[in-house]
Amino acid sequence: MSYFTDDTVVFYNGEWINAKDAQTSVYAQTLHYGNAVFEGIRAYATDYGCSIFKAHEHYERLEYSAKKMYIPFNYSVDTLIQLSYQLLEKNGLKDAYIRPLIFPEPNMSLMPVENANVLIAAWKWDRYLGSKLLNVMISSFERPNPKSCHVEAKVSGHYTNSILATTEAKHKGFDEALLLDMNGYLAEGPGANLFFEKDETLYTPALGNILPGITRATIIELANAMGYKVVEGQFKTEDLLAADSAFFTGTAAEVAGIQSVNGKAFNLKWEDSIGYQLSDAYQQLVVEKSVHNHPMI
Repeated sequence: MSYFTDDTVVFYNGEWINAKDAQTSVYAQTLHYGNAVFEGIRAYATDYGCSIFKAHEHYERLEYSAKKMYIPFNYSVDTLIQLSYQLLEKNGLKDAYIRPLIFPEPNMSLMPVENANVLIAAWKWDRYLGSKLLNVMISSFERPNPKSCHVEAKVSGHYTNSILATTEAKHKGFDEALLLDMNGYLAEGPGANLFFEKDETLYTPALGNILPGITRATIIELANAMGYKVVEGQFKTEDLLAADSAFFTGTAAEVAGIQSVNGKAFNLKWEDSIGYQLSDAYQQLVVEKSVHNHPMI
């Protein structure tokens, strides 16, 4: 797909420029070593205007990731939110995916730098994993050891692991992968968190070896509000295969139902599952006027 046209505008280092004119150095540390931090954020068209869902939470996580990677973070969260709304307006977007990226100035060493580049782009992007139920495989790749990097930070270089897992799954005829952690416990998808249902209780891998997804946290809040118990812990593949249903959550994917894992289908129809109810509740929430949304004025 094309992410921009000749008229697309991006915010880049304090200026509004055409995306086609944006340039960066071939000596960027990001290009050579993958050192950069980013976010994936969604904006939704609502009855009261365009609204970015949980903008503060996303930009606070971006700031956290930058600090963990020793990348300068020179904008306030509120300023970045304002810039994101301006970006949407300049590009005539209502329903959109927003991608802020902070990456170091040119540097061939393996040390932090004093200055960083700031890019914010946006485009119209359908649900990342589509709308059909997914056939998932347990990946031969594992999530990184949490002692090897900050797995809870959203770092560009971490996603080489995701690319390998998704590519392997696609090559083997599956829709997506599911990775385990270094100890063989369920972790997450290449770009989404995992939930599974058993006997009307939801289970999800605990924090520590996964990205603390903002959509994941939202789904837990919704499930609790609907009266469902959510258990966070360490689970094996056998626990998932014995489950009644399962789904992925993520900003790009939203709520994506899983049909089967390693060819084994779940016994509960998706329409009868807790995940289906939560998917519907999530779609209602993202367009509601609440403290988590910041409608365009």
